[in-house]
Amino acid sequence: VFLYNGCCPAYFRGCVCISDDWPGYSLDLFSYPAHYSGDLNSVIIPHGVIMDRTERLARNIMDDLWDHDIVVLCVLKGGYQFCADLVDRIKDLSHNSTQTIAMRVHFIRLKSYLNDKSTEDLHIVGAEDLSFLAGKAIVGTGKTMKTLLKHVESFKPKLIKVAGLLVKRVPCNSACLPDYVGFEIPNRFVVGYALDYNEYFRDLNHICVISETGKKKYMI
Repeated sequence: VFLYNGCCPAYFRGCVCISDDWPGYSLDLFSYPAHYSGDLNSVIIPHGVIMDRTERLARNIMDDLWDHDIVVLCVLKGGYQFCADLVDRIKDLSHNSTQTIAMRVHFIRLKSYLNDKSTEDLHIVGAEDLSFLAGKAIVGTGKTMKTLLKHVESFKPKLIKVAGLLVKRVPCNSACLPDYVGFEIPNRFVVGYALDYNEYFRDLNHICVISETGKKKYMI
């Protein structure tokens, strides 16, 4: 999840903007794990919509980078599902087109949240030696990119593009904005589709707003 201040930037191609007053879909309209009953307020983005938007992002990346040798840098854990689905869509497009991408995937991990609060203490695991990035095109996926991008740039890649499923509107923030974004959402704490709250809710397919009951139940 990327955090930023303001409205949907103009360079977000076809950004799907979800307004602040959008209450989300009723949970009764969708299937979700019964063990999360009472822990969620609403479905803000259904899984099918996520998948369709991800396919469009894959096409945008193909159009821009098809003649590059790229490395996909997946940020764990929250970015793994989006990264996996995005890579699958790029592979499908590459297999069925004259435009193909030579692609490798590398995994790193960032940790910056305690309960529902982002902390200043950011740990990067798996990024100690990224020398293989030299001269490559990088597509980063995941969250908390500002510190990571500074580290990646030191290995002199040919270019860097950032893909993020979500950007969140928050006041007084100077976060790095992605080049490819799925959805702009209100400033709510969301879970599901590999986004967690203290390691729970990663098994939820939809992106949902967590309830106060859910926060208290799984707080550490």
